This record gives sequence, structure tokens and C-alpha cells, in this order.
Amino acid sequence: MIRRAARFLSDLRNRARAEGSHYKWVALSNTTLGVLMASINGSIVVISLPAIFRGIGLDPLQPANIDYLLWMLMGYLVCTAVLVVTFGRLGDLFGRARMYNLGFAVFTLASIALALTPGQGASAALYMIGMRIVQGVGGAFLMANSAAILTDAFPSDKRGLALGINSVAGIAGSFIGLLLGGFLAVVSWRLVFWVSVPIGLFGTLWAYLVLRDLRELEPHPIDWWGNLSFAAGLILILLGITYGIQPYGASVMSWGSPTVLAYLIGGASLLGIFVLVERRTRTPMFDLRLFNIRAFAAGNAASLLSSIGRGGLQFMLIIWLQGIWLPLHGYSFESTPLWAGIFMLPLTFGFLVAGPLSGYLSDRYGARPFATGGMLLGALSFVLLMLLPVDFPYWLFGLMIFLNGVGSGLFAAPNTTGIMNAVPARERGQASGMRATTMNAGMVLSIGIFFSLIIVGLASTLPQAITAGLSAEQVPAPVVHEIASVPVVSSLFAAFLGYNPMATLVPQQTLASLPARDRRTLEGTTFFPQLIAKPFMDGLSIAFTFAAFLFLLAAIASWLRGARYVHEEVLTT
Repeated sequence: MIRRAARFLSDLRNRARAEGSHYKWVALSNTTLGVLMASINGSIVVISLPAIFRGIGLDPLQPANIDYLLWMLMGYLVCTAVLVVTFGRLGDLFGRARMYNLGFAVFTLASIALALTPGQGASAALYMIGMRIVQGVGGAFLMANSAAILTDAFPSDKRGLALGINSVAGIAGSFIGLLLGGFLAVVSWRLVFWVSVPIGLFGTLWAYLVLRDLRELEPHPIDWWGNLSFAAGLILILLGITYGIQPYGASVMSWGSPTVLAYLIGGASLLGIFVLVERRTRTPMFDLRLFNIRAFAAGNAASLLSSIGRGGLQFMLIIWLQGIWLPLHGYSFESTPLWAGIFMLPLTFGFLVAGPLSGYLSDRYGARPFATGGMLLGALSFVLLMLLPVDFPYWLFGLMIFLNGVGSGLFAAPNTTGIMNAVPARERGQASGMRATTMNAGMVLSIGIFFSLIIVGLASTLPQAITAGLSAEQVPAPVVHEIASVPVVSSLFAAFLGYNPMATLVPQQTLASLPARDRRTLEGTTFFPQLIAKPFMDGLSIAFTFAAFLFLLAAIASWLRGARYVHEEVLTT
């Protein structure tokens, strides 16, 4: 079987080299596979976190374990956001196919290491966080160079379709990961990581045999100061965002903490130094003059804004489904991660329907009408979602998230094509890296922003709701006061992970002393969802209003990009 696979790959390599016109489809299929694998991995862990923590014997809701939870969630995203620009530039210098193939290999090895995680408890969690960061290194190589490889391989009048398929694979993968993680985690949490291994091994060998660089390399010195200042600045800012949503003293969040402020101010200062370095060096890591190209600057601004809004949608829908709607409809808390992925399928279908079509049409009509229209449709879907009751009819919810998926699909492919078409061929690696940075940094920013908005909404009403609800079930007043004083973020993470916090927050001896009816109520599937529903919807209205505003700003940025712009065509003219 291995011999047959090797012969098949060898035939592919010979055919791709002999028939240059077919190479672009080989490049498209391989890069789409790589981007899909990397993006699925970014979300598959989100939905599988309860099973992973149970597997290593760690309670993620314990205050001492919140850091493990956050870094299991954020480590991969932070790593990819920080490194994609640098790795895109390395692709310009040393070969995009070579850097892309290295990413496949690193990602696959890290997946194997994660599936074989040794030990239990905190040591296992730290090991997994470290390997997730290594996975992020591999994912950054893949994301930074895939769009550049496709832009090199396809002529300007065919790039929209190719980049559309590739972009939609990347975005849809984040939602496919939710469904796949839900299925696999039911069997074994290790399968969440094993699933990437055969794909990674095949993709690594395939990329090594068939991908090649279509232009001559222009090696020059690496801009070390630019790389270091950019990476350190972005890391500090993302650290500040990560820790900003945790409690600090009597405050529900840490935005006023000296440590968080030091992270944010220090990160902003280092990014300012990065700009000064890039303006003065002869071989910059990132050529800031690219932002003088209107189509490039507007496309990246729209990408950042839409990514923040889309990331917020994903997390809010998970909380809504896992913490409230599914338990109210009789689903056990343990099964909600799987069913949340299933019930979010209309969102993925919307992406898959609209993405390739809008990419194909953007080759003829330009990116502006589709990217702008997609963001307007997405903003409308956020408004419609706010009008739904907390216990909604599913067909209506499915229609709303399908519209949101269509809107984001209409936007993603043309926007990527517009960005990549706008830059010279020699700059495509760093342009692809900057595009990936805006998307990945937007996802991390969305976690900080939307969790903060929800926490603000919950903090004003949830403690009173907990006090009233537990008192009605005859829980002793001292216990009620202690539970109501638990940081709001614990209840939020419980809903996000599909836990029933009442079963863990209320002491076992207290539960044992309650009448059987009250005990069943507290441990059932409806008490916590009914408790959190009103406070959550107050926070959700704030979050979705902000998301709609971000999509409207992205629509304006998309419109300001101007008419269809292809750098080589303008240069020829």
C-alpha cells in the first residue's frame, strides 16, 4: 500500500512537471488541504476541551487551572498570528514551496506528539500547551505561504476562484473543526490530534514531490531587528488581551491591572519601534510601502474587522447552544459539544456555497461589490440574531446563521484575491503573511473583546440571579453567598465548555442535605440555563451590536478599495 501511494505521488510529480498548465491545480489541491488542516486544528480543540481536561484529570473551572484553559485555547492562535508575516518573508527569500512544506512537516510531528501526551494533571497540560505552540509554528508556515503559492501559479483572471476555494477552506475549517471535534472527543480525546496525522504525512510527502517555486529567489539579509520587535510587540499585546478577561482583585476583569497595562503599553511601544526600524532598514521584514497601495491597505483593514466580528460570533454561538439552548431541550451537558457542532452546520454551508462562487465572479467584476455586499449581509444577520428569543425555534436560528455564513463567504474570497493581486510578485510572501496576521490576530482580539462584553453584561445581573435561584431551592445562605461571589468568568467558561457549574460549585455535603426535588433541580439540565439566560442575552445584545458595527466598518473599507486592481496589469499599462 505504501509502495502504491509512493508510485501515485511520483506520477503526480512527473505529470505536474511535464504539463505546466496542470501544476496550478496540483498547487491548489495541496495548499487547500494544508490550510484546511491548519484551520480545523485551530477550532477542533475548542469543542474538545472538556474531554481533553477530563482525559488528563484536570478541572478547567478551578481558578488555579484557568491559565491552562486559556493557553490551550489561545496558544495556537497567538503563535500563528505572531509568526505568519515573518514566515511569509522567509518564503520570499528562501522559497515559498520550501517553507510551506516545512510547515506541513512541523505540524504533523507536533500532532503526533500531542496524541502521545504523557502523564496527568498540570504537567500534561503544560506539555500540551507547548506542543500546541509548536503546531502553531507549522500552521504559520502553511498559512503564510499558501496564498502566495497560488498567486504565483494562477493567472490574474483565474486567481479569484483559486484563492476563493483556499480562503473558504481556511474559514470553513474553523467551523468543520467544531463538528469533527465533537464527534471524535466522544470516542477519545487523543483522536482530536491523531486525525491530523495521516493528512499531514500525505500532505508533507505530496508537497515535497510536486510543489516548486515559479520564480527566481532573491536572497538578501534577514531583518532581525524588525522580526524581533514585531514578534515581541504582538506577543505582549496578545498576552494583555488573554489575561485581561480574568478577574483582578474585586474587579470582574483585569483591564486595570498593572501587569495587563504593562503588556499592552509595552507591546504598543515595540510595534512603534518596529515601524521606525522598517522605515530605515534597506531590507525590511515587511515593506510598509505596500500600505500605500489602496487595495492592499483597505483589504487588510476589512480582513481584520471581519475576523474580529466572525470570531466573536463563533464563541457566542457556542455559549448560547452549549450553555442554554441544548440543555433546555433535554441534551446532557456532556453531549452538548457534539450537538453544538451539528447545529452550527448551516453556518458552514453558507461559507461553502458563497465562497468559491464569489471568488469566480470577482475575477471578472473585481472584489468590491462582493466583499462589500457580504459584510452588509453579515451585519444584517447579527441584527436578526439579536431579535431571536433565548429559546428560539431552530429553523429560524439556522436560517440566520446560514445568512451570516453566506455573507462571510461572499467577503472572504474576493477580499483575499484583491489583497494578493495588489502587490508585486516578489512581495507576495509577506503580503500573504500580513493577510494571515490580520485574520489570526482578529481571532485573538475577538476572544478578548467579546468575552469582555459578555462579562460586563453578566456581571450586572448574574450574581443576583444566582442568589435568587439558589435561595429558592433552599440552599443555605452562606453557601449561596459564596457561590454568588465566584467570578463571573467561571460561569461563562462553564457555559462555553458545556459544564453544569451547579453540580461542582454546590458542595456535595450541601447537595446531600437538600430535599430530593431540590437536588434533582440543581443537578438537572434546566436550572443553570434558566439562571444564566437573561443575563447572557443582555450581554449578547451588546456583543452582536458591536459585531454588526464591525461588519459595517468592514463593508466601508471594502468599498474604499476601489475598482479591480491587478499589479502586473497596471505595471504593463
